[in-house]
Amino acid sequence: MAKNKLRLIPLGGLGEIGKNMMVMELPNDMIIIDAGLMFPKEEMLGVDLVIPDISYVRERKKKLRAIIITHGHEDHTGALPYVLRDLRAPIYCTRLTHGLISVKLKEHKLLKEADLRTVSPGEKIRLGAFQVEFVRVTHSIPDSCGLAIRTPIGTVIHSGDFKLDHTPVMGEPTDLPRWAELGNQGVLLLLSDSTYAESPGYTPSEQVVGESLDRIMATAPGRVIVSTFASLISRVQQVIDAAYRNDRRVFVTGRSMVDNVQMALELGYLSAPENVLTPIDQLSRMRPQKVAIMTTGSQGEPTSALVRMASRDHRHIQIAPGDTVVMSASPIPGNEMLINRTLDNLGRLGAHILYTRIADVHVRGHAAQEELKMLLSLVNPRFFVPIHGEYRHLMTHARLAQTMGLAQDNAFILEDGDILELDGKGGKVVGRVAADHIYVDGLAVGVNQVVLRDRQRLASDGIIVVILTVDNHTGRLVGQPDVVAKGFMDTEGAEEILVNSREQVARALKGADHHSEWAEVNARVRDALAKYLYRETRTRPMILPLIVEV
Repeated sequence: MAKNKLRLIPLGGLGEIGKNMMVMELPNDMIIIDAGLMFPKEEMLGVDLVIPDISYVRERKKKLRAIIITHGHEDHTGALPYVLRDLRAPIYCTRLTHGLISVKLKEHKLLKEADLRTVSPGEKIRLGAFQVEFVRVTHSIPDSCGLAIRTPIGTVIHSGDFKLDHTPVMGEPTDLPRWAELGNQGVLLLLSDSTYAESPGYTPSEQVVGESLDRIMATAPGRVIVSTFASLISRVQQVIDAAYRNDRRVFVTGRSMVDNVQMALELGYLSAPENVLTPIDQLSRMRPQKVAIMTTGSQGEPTSALVRMASRDHRHIQIAPGDTVVMSASPIPGNEMLINRTLDNLGRLGAHILYTRIADVHVRGHAAQEELKMLLSLVNPRFFVPIHGEYRHLMTHARLAQTMGLAQDNAFILEDGDILELDGKGGKVVGRVAADHIYVDGLAVGVNQVVLRDRQRLASDGIIVVILTVDNHTGRLVGQPDVVAKGFMDTEGAEEILVNSREQVARALKGADHHSEWAEVNARVRDALAKYLYRETRTRPMILPLIVEV
């Protein structure tokens, strides 16, 4: 890499929602900003999580000086338990983010090995040729920060996830004076959150949600069940406050929610009057109109507490007519079907359901167009890269920057894997690195596309198992092949097709003997049977030959 060059390489979060990770590289030093996960899309069958491909960093890990986390949401921290198995580097983050990461790493039995370091807004750290300053921003979680990163060729500003809420529920507003000061000193490049770049105007304040929760608690005839992200600590505080004002007790359920609430109480980010937070095993003793419940499951996650309630599978809570369920979160793209199924199941059990389309029960944590324009105006960068969003969000944000006077050639719309190289004179995309999805399935990390393709085939057309009994001396078939179908057909003609399939296999293997390789036998069976089944059924089931020697 050339001297006096700065490389920016997004490994996640550009061209998609979630999985945020940005690499910044100088000739002898490298830092990573965020290490997030993404929830799987519907076609990713059996996949639990999606994380970034860090092969580029792994090959250069001697240069890695630190991983910097802007805030505590899963789409910025969730890949850490997997990344840290390959990369050993200090992790810098603010105090609440430190607590949330600690809970996650403890769950994965990695906390003792991790080098977690706490920083405060305004603090500067030296990382090789980089100097990183944490700048306070408002988001939907306290202790969120943007970054001012000084490099040998100029200052780079990374906004993190932010909005301009002048009356935040927790913490202080975005530090606009510091952004303006940095802008006056000169900014080479701005990387700015694009999640809601298509939304005109301003993002409403979190106070709107607090007022809505207060009204719901006051008027609901029975229990109020509020579902949100386990890391949304400020929303938990709003529920506690609204419950206290309306003489309700708060019960917390969902493992990650329980762990995060306990951590936030210990660190002082949550405060609760005496006896408001109550153990879940006392729930059955309370009258419904005196109960408020905080739970996970706002994204319809199959094993979450709310989904278990909707399926009548929760140990302590059974949904009943009179219950009010509040979905206090925005749907993550790809989760809509799971969420809708959960809402339908809750409705069937008699619950009254409130969500963002019909009530002010959630506000987004991201800046709308006027806020994005304000940051652009204050920072006044020479170059601009929109980050965090699908391609259309990035494109809209780049056009917005051009309306603010930025030269068209100075806005770069990147996607995961692009290498943007900057020097003091200009910038250009100089190539690409591997930035594929890495799939996590249970304990398996790196489930490949072949496995997913096989799962899709199994789900769409089923499987045909061909059992071949072969004489181990002659290599010839003993009797007729046996053909077993699962998930293939359930029609009157299915039996006839299976009988004919046996004949097709026997014909394909006519003349095979002990000289034939088993790979050749498998190929003959697959080819013959695939052609026959497609001709007769217009389907392509997976064909699995199984050879038994006798």
